[in-house]
Amino acid sequence: MIKLKQKIIKFAKNLNTTNLSPLRSGNLSIRYNLKNKAEGFLITPSGKKYDDISIKDIVFVSLKGEYDKKGLEPSSEWRFHQEIYKSQNNCNAIVHAHSINAVALSSHRINIPAFNYMVAVAGGFDIKCAEYETFGTRKLSKNILKALKGRRACLIANHGQIAYGASLDEAFELAEELENICKQYLIARQLGKPKILSLKQMEKVLIKFKNYKK
Repeated sequence: MIKLKQKIIKFAKNLNTTNLSPLRSGNLSIRYNLKNKAEGFLITPSGKKYDDISIKDIVFVSLKGEYDKKGLEPSSEWRFHQEIYKSQNNCNAIVHAHSINAVALSSHRINIPAFNYMVAVAGGFDIKCAEYETFGTRKLSKNILKALKGRRACLIANHGQIAYGASLDEAFELAEELENICKQYLIARQLGKPKILSLKQMEKVLIKFKNYKK
């Protein structure tokens, strides 16, 4: 558990150094099962700057939503982490960021179309934007799950972005990739209406992406 907590701290600080999320915004987690077979995840704490967090600050939350009330509170967004782990067996880590371009684009509440074949990196023909709801609520979790259907990343309206993967390294890389895609799309829109790849063209890309890592 200690090594996993150290990894969470490392990547939490990377949220700041890579400008994916400033100060204490955003959060991340890793799937983890306690020795007593309680299934759950380790997650960053609520309201603490990432430069100041230590191993004792990382919180374990069970998939039933239970955690030690005597310690630090888990991130206020722990509910959508819980729901994603429960619904996605291939998810072992989650990164949520308030990255600049993702937030800007999410404020328009639009999906990112296939203006670039790299949109397929999230797993679908486009990148969905989850409908807005107050942070930390079950309603927001429900909206995020809907936007993630068939995908590993999405925007969250007027909020930011979320990405998951088989490892924290993979999830973090995907979050960085999504932020870059958001920046590219914002620039493309400034030049006019981008030409969008067809479903047939994207189907070929998705097949190549599936085979790429094999």
